[in-house]
Amino acid sequence: MIDYTLAWLRSSNVKQVYVVCCAHSKQVIDYLKKSYWLSVPEFTVKILENRGCVSVGDALRFVYQSDVINGDFVLVSGDIVTNMNLTQALKEHRDRKKKHSNAIMTMVIKKPKPSRTKQTSKDKLVLGVDGNSKTSKDESTYIPGKESLLDNPELEVLNEQEDCHIDICSPVVLSLFADNFNYQHLRRHLVKGLLDDDVMGYKLFTYEIHPSRYAARVDDLKSYDTISKDVIQRWTYPFVPDKQFSTKCAIKQESDGIFKGSDVQISSSAHVGPDTYVGNGTSIGDFSKISNSVIGKDCCIGSNVRIENSYIWDDVKIQNGCQLKNAFICDGVVSLHPQPTNQDSDEEPELTSRSSDIAGVGVSEVGYYIWSDTPRPEPEMLPAAEITDDDESLEFDKDDYFDMEVEETILREALESEALDDLKTEVTALRLSYNMTPLNCAGAVFSAVMKLALQTPYGTKPELLRNAVSIITTWRDLLQHYLYSTDEQFESIMKFEEMCSDSARDFAPLFELILEELYHKEVLDEEAIPLWESEKDGADASDKVFVNKAQDFLKWLKEAEVEEEDEEQ
Repeated sequence: MIDYTLAWLRSSNVKQVYVVCCAHSKQVIDYLKKSYWLSVPEFTVKILENRGCVSVGDALRFVYQSDVINGDFVLVSGDIVTNMNLTQALKEHRDRKKKHSNAIMTMVIKKPKPSRTKQTSKDKLVLGVDGNSKTSKDESTYIPGKESLLDNPELEVLNEQEDCHIDICSPVVLSLFADNFNYQHLRRHLVKGLLDDDVMGYKLFTYEIHPSRYAARVDDLKSYDTISKDVIQRWTYPFVPDKQFSTKCAIKQESDGIFKGSDVQISSSAHVGPDTYVGNGTSIGDFSKISNSVIGKDCCIGSNVRIENSYIWDDVKIQNGCQLKNAFICDGVVSLHPQPTNQDSDEEPELTSRSSDIAGVGVSEVGYYIWSDTPRPEPEMLPAAEITDDDESLEFDKDDYFDMEVEETILREALESEALDDLKTEVTALRLSYNMTPLNCAGAVFSAVMKLALQTPYGTKPELLRNAVSIITTWRDLLQHYLYSTDEQFESIMKFEEMCSDSARDFAPLFELILEELYHKEVLDEEAIPLWESEKDGADASDKVFVNKAQDFLKWLKEAEVEEEDEEQ
């Protein structure tokens, strides 16, 4: 999990990371020493170990005593998966400090999408909760004098924002923990203490991430399951299985969200269903069926095996006829235990018994569910990333981040209704800053505009088609500005194919109708579309899926061209 956190920090131009290891420190340190991260150019990962720390407060006091942080820093749980734009959050934090010298902390929050609210983290940042609220005191941030504040017409009270466990902090935060040994937790102690304090005058602010960005914390097995599925379904792009951001394992994405590593052997009679990952060197036997699951590397899955909604880690052997549903099978040891029932403890949960006897969970014994809604204590391991003033962009996945920046810019314009000329200036500035070609820019703009059609609610194909037609009409001038030549239009059609196969599959059944609409709105001309078709000559069947879908429209184009030539003669 820490790979995702470190990959995001590196992509955000963080130069130095301190990983504070407390519980299970040996495992974390051993992993990091063998990992890719200790040899990445211009990215330093240093380990601070103190097994005596039992809380975040202890860890931050240890960081203060170590005297390694001298400027603003990002404080983040080591189990965060996010693709948020940290650069913008840092800019707002720095700009705010220039206006308010006592602004010492910016907490990152998010507003969950309605369809995904129940799947995200339980931790919420609640401001101004009334007396009838069912939210627990540990989940909310206390606001003194909240009753009188609610009468203020200029105050907006929000109660659905979720805590991303990402904070941009001034060094003052470390000194506050050093001065207050009763501070053990960030939210319950530091935040509440500062809000109650009327002497020091320190100010806390929040930064809400853009709805198109993702942030979640793996703090129990339910969130592990939810976030793993989000990764497979590419909500976390570019941190997805087929993008190599921490290892050199070649992973290929196939249709229906199936990911396969190298040297995978799957029987012709076996079936691998959608949203499934199969690791390198794994074999799957005859008539086995696997769906909505993750299979690690070098696993041997026998014949007539059924695996559904499960996680099989590395080097696991599953014999013929086994059936697994909602299961976790770990490396080397198979042992399940009940979750502790003490919900009031802030200590690290400990298993009441341990057993390495594989027979203990065999045919004659029973395993245990370990789902629990018990709130987890503050994180045990905190990468504290020191911020530098060097804003030079990394080369890491530059194309991906350019696409994301363009998408965010266009989505923001859609919400704020900026002038079209201003938007063109912003997009062009992004292209120049990333040193992208006009072809790259055309594809990014086209993709971002088309994704707007997915933002408007729809339940049927006709409703999505109406959304697409409306978006193409509204944004026609911008599309024509960046898709001004045959080359840029060709690139956009190829981009649309990619979207229909990957990040926006709901468009796939409507590919021909949307292509036709783009033609009639003069976004695409009669030269680009035949060029795209001709490029598919001699291609494999898998590369001609959308050419085949558009045959009726392509035939109509050819007939219209012949009629036009006859009229000219």
